[in-house]
Amino acid sequence: MKVSVSVQEKDFDLAILSRVLRASANDVGAIASFVGCMRGSNANGSLREMFLEHYPGMTERSIREIVEAAGERWPIVACSVVHRVGWIRPGEHIVFVGVASSHRGEAFQACEYIMDYLKSRAPFWKKEVNEDGSGEWVDARDSDREALARW
Repeated sequence: MKVSVSVQEKDFDLAILSRVLRASANDVGAIASFVGCMRGSNANGSLREMFLEHYPGMTERSIREIVEAAGERWPIVACSVVHRVGWIRPGEHIVFVGVASSHRGEAFQACEYIMDYLKSRAPFWKKEVNEDGSGEWVDARDSDREALARW
């Protein structure tokens, strides 16, 4: 399984990431991907921006372990995970998970599994900043933990 993990401040290009996955092997019959974008609101109102922080090295290693665990459950040909850190504004990309496999069912399941684990287990810290400039660090949600429990 070919694995690519990147944690970066810079935005990413979906077309390039998809093209690289498709070219990863002749056995690729399906590519499932997920793109997370920043919402412009939360339960408290409108958001101006958010800040994502991580531990360099540890975060990449954690993501790679999540992908490898998915590779033990499904026959993944290649996987690419790109996660942004730093300041992000509404509508901007946050995360890309792309899974290439021989068949679509395996690609869909592996992609969803990886994303569910990223939300709850990858070491990121998120601060949401409201329109008035106030802000707070945000924990994982109950719905994220519930999504993880099904695996």
